[in-house]
Amino acid sequence: MTDTFSTVQLRRNVVLVGMMGSGKTAIGRALAARLGVPFVDSDAAIEEAAALSIAEIFARDGETFFRERETEVLRRLLMGPPRIVSTGGGAFLAERNRQAIADAGVAVWLDADLPTLWDRVRQKDTRPLLRTPNPRATLAQIFAERTPIYALAGLHVPIDRGASIDETTQTVIDTLLTRPDILETVS
Repeated sequence: MTDTFSTVQLRRNVVLVGMMGSGKTAIGRALAARLGVPFVDSDAAIEEAAALSIAEIFARDGETFFRERETEVLRRLLMGPPRIVSTGGGAFLAERNRQAIADAGVAVWLDADLPTLWDRVRQKDTRPLLRTPNPRATLAQIFAERTPIYALAGLHVPIDRGASIDETTQTVIDTLLTRPDILETVS
């Protein structure tokens, strides 16, 4: 935990990666507020640029087109002063995105277990990859495929199902403090 008499300074970008429902947006917003830096959600930036929802982009143009736009937007978001970026669940899968993130900062994997993810996403119809006859099985398959890739992230934060957003945000901060090149304590 950080000392109450010191402050922290974000030196490089922090990019939150992980499965849909892992808390990337909620934790990202809280983290940015605590650190006093900008927050941006890459999916929201894509939707704004396209004037369409992610689901509409997938339906109209397909996943390949979406992934190309995702890379373009992510690279743009990583330029400029340090910030917190939350990504869509698939963004970290592309080697080009992993490299861009590593060049500009650090990826932090928010690692939630499958039951937690299912509890968080099952009532939402905004997840185009889960629009299948058996969304729980689809989520399990995506989880199994993506977990080894998320494990390549520079930092790993296991998500405690019972932890609040504030508690999880503090865990992320404590994890970032292990990397003074990313988050530095300033007395």
